[in-house]
Amino acid sequence: MDTVLHGAAPKALTWFLGAIVLGLAAAAMTTSAGIGEIVDWVHRSFGMSFLILFSSLVLFALYCWLRLQREGDGDSRRKVWLEAGMHAANGVATLGLTYTLLGISLGIAALSQHQLTPDNVQQVIGQLTRHFSMAFLTSVVGVPAAAGLRALILVTEARIAARASRQAREEGLPT
Repeated sequence: MDTVLHGAAPKALTWFLGAIVLGLAAAAMTTSAGIGEIVDWVHRSFGMSFLILFSSLVLFALYCWLRLQREGDGDSRRKVWLEAGMHAANGVATLGLTYTLLGISLGIAALSQHQLTPDNVQQVIGQLTRHFSMAFLTSVVGVPAAAGLRALILVTEARIAARASRQAREEGLPT
């Protein structure tokens, strides 16, 4: 069993936090915004509930990826981590698409609650675009992140399976 300080969980957190730091650095270098402004924009654009759920699923997918690579695990134990990781990665895509539908629904609800007049059209359009912005950003982030996680997990599994097959052939065992 993994120890607390040397196991897959702290390594997954390290990978996750490293990706956040690299993302913030890239955003700061490509925009004129500071780190505080970028963090504030992310919070306003995605919302805390999406960020918490997204982070949890990504962390779990990374944890499964690291457990998949663990030496000494047999095929049956490795398969559990492969399946769990794939479900977590698929959950990231599902979350992004669900929040897209939620944002569109909230935007339409905001539009339907107001009688459009020349006096309030700017306010209503502002609410509508804020909800639509969140809607599409969650898919723009969630779907590619899920694809990346799935690729990471599947390529790792293929590499491990190829190594096991090669070892079995070298030892003269049936593959």
